[in-house]
Amino acid sequence: MISRAPATSNLHLEPGEDEVTLAKLGYKQEFRREFTPLEVSGLAFSYIGVVPSIVSVFFYALPNGGPFAMVWGWAIACPFIMCIGLALGELASAAPTSGGLYYWTYSLASPRCRNFCSGSHCVGLASVNWACAIQITAAISIASGQPYATTNAKIYGIYAAVMLSQAVLVSLGTKVLARLQSLLCFIVIIALPIATPSEYRNSASFALGNFTNLDGWPSGFAFILSLMAPLWTIGGYDASVHMSEEASNAATAIPWAITSSIIIAAVLGWVINVVLAFCMGTDLDGILNSPLGQPLAQIFYNSLGQRMALVFWCFIISAQYMVSSNCLLVGSRQTFAFARDGALPFSRYLYRINGYTHTPVNTVWFDAACALLIGLLAFVSTQAVNAVFTIGVTASYISYITPITTRFVFNNNFKPGPFHLGKFSFPISAIAVTGMVFMNIVFFFPSTPQTTAQEMNYTVVVLGGFMFLAISWYYFPVYGGVHWFNGPIANITPAITCENRDEDSMSEKEERDAEVIDV
Repeated sequence: MISRAPATSNLHLEPGEDEVTLAKLGYKQEFRREFTPLEVSGLAFSYIGVVPSIVSVFFYALPNGGPFAMVWGWAIACPFIMCIGLALGELASAAPTSGGLYYWTYSLASPRCRNFCSGSHCVGLASVNWACAIQITAAISIASGQPYATTNAKIYGIYAAVMLSQAVLVSLGTKVLARLQSLLCFIVIIALPIATPSEYRNSASFALGNFTNLDGWPSGFAFILSLMAPLWTIGGYDASVHMSEEASNAATAIPWAITSSIIIAAVLGWVINVVLAFCMGTDLDGILNSPLGQPLAQIFYNSLGQRMALVFWCFIISAQYMVSSNCLLVGSRQTFAFARDGALPFSRYLYRINGYTHTPVNTVWFDAACALLIGLLAFVSTQAVNAVFTIGVTASYISYITPITTRFVFNNNFKPGPFHLGKFSFPISAIAVTGMVFMNIVFFFPSTPQTTAQEMNYTVVVLGGFMFLAISWYYFPVYGGVHWFNGPIANITPAITCENRDEDSMSEKEERDAEVIDV
C-alpha cells in the first residue's frame, strides 16, 4: 500500500513535515528542498515547453488534417490528457517520492508480480535533444538562405555536443533551472499575426475548417494520428513527481504542479495552433516539404523575413535546450531513486550525492550516456531515430498505465493524500487508461498506408527491443534482477515501510519525527 501525508484541513504542510512524510515511505531526506510550490509548477510547465515542442512534432498534424487537426485535435486531446494528470496527481499526493511511478507500482501491485512490474524506466531526453539538434540545423539554413546539407551523422554530432553541455549544466545545481521561464508563447501569439503578410493570412473558414489529408489514410484515422502532436507536446507533466524530495509541501505542490502545467499548456498551445492556422498560408505541402527542414521554420520565414525568423528561431532553440536540460534534471532524480533501491547496474556508484553541488552528479552523466547510446539509432535510419518521438509517448503511457491500473486491480490498502478526486477517481482513471491503451496501438501504425521496410514505423521495433533487453536483464540466470531485486529499500531507521506503517504507535511516531529532524 502507499503511505500518505497526514490528513489535514489546511493544505499547507508544517515545516519539517515533508521530511516526516518521506520517512513514512522509508527514506531519509538527502536533497535540499529548494523548490517552492510555484517553482515546481514552473518546472513542470517549462518541461513541457509548449512552443519548442509544437515545433518538434508539427509534422504529425499538418499532413493528417491540416488546420482542422491542428485546432480541433488539440481541443479534443487536452481533456484526455487532464484525466491522466489527475490520476497521477492522486498517486503523487499519496506518496511524494522521487521514485514516483516505480514506487507506486511496487506498493500497489500484488506481491507475486510487483518486483517485475516496477522495473520500467522511460526518459524522453533523447527525443527532445534530437529535436533540438534538428532545430539547430534549421537555424543554419535560415541564416545561410539556402538548405543546409545535413546528414544523420552531422545531426548526431550536434546532438552529442548539446547532451554533454547539458550534463555539465545540470551537474552544477538546480537553483537556476528552477527559475527559468519562457515568454515564447506570447511572442508567437502577438508577433506572428502582426507581421504576417496578407498573402499568408487565411480566412476563418480555412483556418478552422479545412481538412487536408496528405498521407493517404482514411480521414478519421488520419485525424487520430494527428493527435500525436498534442499528446507529445503536453507530455512529461509527471516531471515534477521526480522532484518530490526537493520540493516543499510536496504532497500538495506536486499534484497541483501536474494539473496546472497541463491546463496552462493546453490553453496556450491551443491559442498558438489557432494563430498558426490563420498565419501559415494555404500551401501545406510546400510547408511540410520546406527546404529549411522544419515546417514551422518556413512559416516564421514567410511571416517574419529572414533576419527576424532567425532571431526568433534562436529563441526557440534556447527554449528547447532548457526543456531538454530539465529532462536530464528530472531523469537523473528518477535514476537516483532506482539506484537508491539497488534497481540498476552499478547502483552503489550511482546512489551518491556530490558534496559540492548537492546533486546526484553520477546519475546525471549516466542518463546522458544512455541518451547518447539511443541517439546511435540515427546510424540505422532516419525512420529508426524518428521512432524515438513516438516512443516518448508510448513508453510514457506504459509507465503511467501500470501504477494507475494496479491501484484498482490488486488488493491493496491505498489511502489518498490531500489531493483526492473522491468518487470520480475510478471513472477518471478508467478513461485515462482506456485512452492510453488505444493511442499506443494507433501510434504503432506507419505514417502512410503504403509503406516499405525502409519507411515503416519502427516504434514497435525499438520499443520492443528496449523491453526485451529489460526483461532479459531481469530474468538473466544467476545475475538477473529476479534474483536480487526486492523493490524499494528503506534507508532510514526506524524504517517506516509500507507493511508496518499502520502498526506505528504514537510513541514510535514521535521517535521517528525526532530522528527526521536530526537528519
